Amino acid sequence: MKRYQNANHDIAVPEALRRRVLEKPVRTSLRYALVLATAAVLLATLAAAGAIFFRQTGDTPPIAPLDTATTAETVTPPETEIITGTLPLQLTQVSYPVQAQYPEQLFTEDGRVNDGYDAWRQDIAARRNQPAGYDAGLDEAAQELMRQFLTADDASVGKNRVISPLNLYLALAMLTETTDTTSRAALLDLLGADSIDILRERVAALWTANYSDDGYLTTRLAASFWLNEDISYRADTLDRLARHHYAATFQGKMGTEAMNLALRDWLNDNTGGLLREQADGLSFDPRTVMGLATTIYYQAKWDNEFDPNNTADGIFHASSGDMTLPFMHQSRSSSYYWGDGFAAVNRRLGDGTMWLILPDEGVSPDTLLAREDIFTLMEGGNWENCKHLIVNLAMPKFDVASDMEMISGLTEMGLGDLFSADRADFSPVTDDAALADTLYLSQVKHAARVKVDEEGCEAAAYTVMMMAGEGMPPRDQVDFVLDRPFIFVINSPTGAPLFAGVVEMP
Repeated sequence: MKRYQNANHDIAVPEALRRRVLEKPVRTSLRYALVLATAAVLLATLAAAGAIFFRQTGDTPPIAPLDTATTAETVTPPETEIITGTLPLQLTQVSYPVQAQYPEQLFTEDGRVNDGYDAWRQDIAARRNQPAGYDAGLDEAAQELMRQFLTADDASVGKNRVISPLNLYLALAMLTETTDTTSRAALLDLLGADSIDILRERVAALWTANYSDDGYLTTRLAASFWLNEDISYRADTLDRLARHHYAATFQGKMGTEAMNLALRDWLNDNTGGLLREQADGLSFDPRTVMGLATTIYYQAKWDNEFDPNNTADGIFHASSGDMTLPFMHQSRSSSYYWGDGFAAVNRRLGDGTMWLILPDEGVSPDTLLAREDIFTLMEGGNWENCKHLIVNLAMPKFDVASDMEMISGLTEMGLGDLFSADRADFSPVTDDAALADTLYLSQVKHAARVKVDEEGCEAAAYTVMMMAGEGMPPRDQVDFVLDRPFIFVINSPTGAPLFAGVVEMP
């Protein structure tokens, strides 16, 4: 059976496929033409995970023969489900630099600090030492994305809304490699880069600074590109996707269950299975020409964990009505921030930070998201209204997720050309001009999930309280009770916005 490689690691065929029979497709020498009704591209950035699929109209060109193409052998174990199709052929592979690992034992038997600890710290320092301004485009794009997709619309009022700004940024940067002319210009403008070369440098720096799988902090990023077996592709584009975006490319027969399972398994493998429910709804239409997927999986512990013995039920005042939930409690000396209509605190999380922003009574999260000062605070800028005191934090344990379709939002953000067959330009993908003229972006999906408990946070993406106002807080201590809808942002150790969300119902 052909081996199937995860974009992060060499792995065997996923177990979901290993248990099934892979039946050889019937080959024919006749050229055939498949008339399609629409041209499309699907992006499912499952905030920790994503996929973009392209579709075509007109005649499907014959498959370009590949010297490396082979058909998976047929296996017939007893009493197994038969799945028609073959595993996708992997055209490009990627590998990540080996990272120094956090030592299992911090101290040696004679009481000295393990030598591995110094090597680990030096490795982290080297990875995070990136050129000044490398994340400027991410910061600006993250603000626009958070405003656009965390602000409630008619369909999301009263619902949790979560995105991964970093994941979306990397997905759109990867999409930029497949576009040209006005399509590329619109993407570069949104991503804050003057040229594709500058964008590539920034993406490389963001990956290096934020990718972590060192036994202490987990922030795993992955990307993949998926091609229909009938498309003739440009090898130089696939090479750039691999070199600059760590994207492995797969090619197979769209619409087969084997291809769909390969996509879902890839997404689940790279998001720790946190978005399995959302991924189960994804499949390649037989008319799909190509697609891309990006993921992020995050796991970190609190710098000071919450004591489970202090967790007790409390009332959360959701917009849909009061709810009884388990609240974690912790009293610590820390910084307390306030401004017009809100108060905020943060907590250390795996060398990074989680911001908790509570609107005042009568102020909605949407109102705060429309303001500039909230983002200044979350990005660590100077904040005048800050005082160090004892903060009695009461925070609900929460597990929030959302699954968004983003076409209308991205259109409002200036990417409308990508969704028009007449104006989209995906010529870098193929030399077949007739085919390139039929491609456009048809669907953008983004799913994200964030789980918070006493130990820390696990998240994947497929992103308050007392009447504080602008007055000074009490002299010695303040109660910070997240008992109504609030905003959270999880920043990496470098300050990159990994996840952000509005918690309406924990």
